Amino acid sequence: MQTQSVDVHEVADRLGEILDLIATGTEVVLTDGPTPVARITAVGASPGASRAQPRVPDLHPDAMRTSDDFDAPLPDEFWLGE
Repeated sequence: MQTQSVDVHEVADRLGEILDLIATGTEVVLTDGPTPVARITAVGASPGASRAQPRVPDLHPDAMRTSDDFDAPLPDEFWLGE
């Protein structure tokens, strides 16, 4: 996916051009001077969507464990901030 930067102060004047870029698959990063402030992509697009692989069940078996007291009530000290 190509990326193009546009300063936020230029958006109103270039909105048609920006929408055309997005429609052709270009990601537009809005900047305020040198600082990026927002990213605009086509609806439904996500970074890396074309590279997404289906999820594989049990890819990392036993990688996570839940403690025996996971759902036990927390002590009053926790809620009182003591």
